[in-house]
Amino acid sequence: MADDPRIRAWRPQVPGVAEVLHAQMTSHVYPMHTHQAWTLLIVDDGSIRYDLHRHEHGAPHQAVTLLPPQVPHNGRAATSSGFRKRVVYLDLSQLPPGLVGRAVDRPVFFDPVLRDRIHQLHLVLAEPGAELEAESRLAFVAERLRRHLGRCAEPAPVGAGTDVAHRLRELIDASFQEKVTLRGASEAIHAHPAHLVRMFSREFGISPHQYLTGRRVDLARGLLLDGMPPSQAAAATGFCDQSHLSRSYRRIIGTSPGRFTAGRP
Repeated sequence: MADDPRIRAWRPQVPGVAEVLHAQMTSHVYPMHTHQAWTLLIVDDGSIRYDLHRHEHGAPHQAVTLLPPQVPHNGRAATSSGFRKRVVYLDLSQLPPGLVGRAVDRPVFFDPVLRDRIHQLHLVLAEPGAELEAESRLAFVAERLRRHLGRCAEPAPVGAGTDVAHRLRELIDASFQEKVTLRGASEAIHAHPAHLVRMFSREFGISPHQYLTGRRVDLARGLLLDGMPPSQAAAATGFCDQSHLSRSYRRIIGTSPGRFTAGRP
């Protein structure tokens, strides 16, 4: 019986992520092939068998699998019931080519914390307008992968104190109506992304993404009370569309933009 795979793939606007793939397959067999990106894989149901550099490996549902770029591998279901997997393809900015050899030797990690972080990353990657949160989660995933591969996450960052948290807040305050990326902030402040998120959350008790969203919602509520239509308010405050504004508005204010202004004189 021919396989009827269910596949969803997209390229999110998140620096460091080349592609996201969700797939459910029964009998399809991947031939030997390569990717130019790192393949970060978790299995939600079933298990996968694959050959990597002439050695057979398995990807069970409780594990994290990391396949290095440009190294041939194949793939097939380990049982007749097939498998369901989620993959994030990471570009070389997240894990340098120097770690390829270590990943070839040890492509599977049994790390519940890492697996949960990857699961949370997938949830955010599927949500439009959450690019900054996705970048933040990705930074911690990449940091933990580096540790598994035997490298320190990063050398001591420049500006390692709480100063970087205040500089990031100033950057967000100055440009929150535009697109704010963690990569851009990291380059501007000269601090590693994971360190930047960690210090901001520690200093202010809120993540950079939560702070950014709060600033946008706060501005939007004023524009809405002034009579601006929600679609225009969304565009004016940096949300990707009206539905993104509405989701964030309900989360923070407790009601939709329309109901919030329904009683306006």
